[in-house]
Amino acid sequence: MKVAVMGYGTVGSGVVEVIESHNDVISKRTAGKTLEVAHILDLRDFEGDSHEALFTKDFNDILNDPEVKIVAETMGGVNPAFDFTKKLLLAGKSVVTSNKELVAQKGLELLEAAEQSGANYLFEASVGGGIPIIRPMAQCLAANHIEGVAGILNGTTNFILTKMIEEDMAFEEALKLAQELGYAEKDPTADVEGHDACRKVCILASLAFGKHVYPNQVSTEGISNITLEDVSYVASAKGVIKLLGQIKYISEDKIAAFVSPAIVFSGSQLASVNDVFNAILVRGDAVGDVCFYGPGAGKLPTASAVVADMVDCAKHIDRKKIFGWGKGDEDYVVNYKDSLEMPFYVRAKASEAEISAVLSEVKFLSRQGQPSDEVAFITDIMTENELDSKLGGVNVINKIKVTNY
Repeated sequence: MKVAVMGYGTVGSGVVEVIESHNDVISKRTAGKTLEVAHILDLRDFEGDSHEALFTKDFNDILNDPEVKIVAETMGGVNPAFDFTKKLLLAGKSVVTSNKELVAQKGLELLEAAEQSGANYLFEASVGGGIPIIRPMAQCLAANHIEGVAGILNGTTNFILTKMIEEDMAFEEALKLAQELGYAEKDPTADVEGHDACRKVCILASLAFGKHVYPNQVSTEGISNITLEDVSYVASAKGVIKLLGQIKYISEDKIAAFVSPAIVFSGSQLASVNDVFNAILVRGDAVGDVCFYGPGAGKLPTASAVVADMVDCAKHIDRKKIFGWGKGDEDYVVNYKDSLEMPFYVRAKASEAEISAVLSEVKFLSRQGQPSDEVAFITDIMTENELDSKLGGVNVINKIKVTNY
């Protein structure tokens, strides 16, 4: 069966490699069908590459080839990936992708295009790289009412926080090391400010509850304000700081979805997820907590998920998978700051007496070298707006959510 790959970067080249090196395995799982790469779309030249004869710079070579039934989109970004993908789907060609930005922004429209033509649009690699999460949520957990999801969804930020926690390395130093090792881009904004995790939250929320969630609906906060002082105070409470994407069910037409640093205590399955690894914890009413762990990025782990979707499309070449979600609306994702109650970690320039005067139940924390005019504490359960109101006259240095996962 002929297939095509759009984008020959890290993931795209990995897709071609996995197809060629694993076709014996693939054929066993597709009733004897093998995948043959017929076209590779990329605007760059790859002189001397072993696949040089397959390269094209013209998208229409793929669109108009009747033998190509499945296309892997590993270009990244929204344009021209959206235009190309939609045209392919409307032409009846199935498309698989690792492009989280595209799925988060345009997933609903592309799923509708696939529905219209009877093709399939799959994106297992868009959230957890090599970690299976989309298919398990859509199929294996289908009998559960999903109560919530919490995930370490970005390996770069998890690496940085691990270095801060385990090696007492300042944020700026840990970021520089991540860049030197190739974990962080030259411009790390999408990672450290939470935008990458936000896109993945959109996909997970849309899948879990059946209505499309857009990035502008998800409150997003990164880790650039986390300091070694915060790490030390939290450690005294037997906790660690992680960047979490969180999704919570509220009602049939309301959910909460946000990305932020969060304190995870030592008993949590998420607390021991370190370095560039990712983990996604799904809470179902029947199954309880299940955790999916593994490499959240990387050439071959991500490529393996892309090719797995291609195999699934090959198995369903003449029939449509029941998969996807419907339309959302502006009010679907609530303002969690006035609706969700949780404890908070707070660090402030104040005395314990000043804090006790405005908050009735707090657990004060300590660290080595703690200044006499600085306090850190964990509050009782309340909304963030309630906390802000009570601390209105207090000089707050930092504030971090405490999760119950």
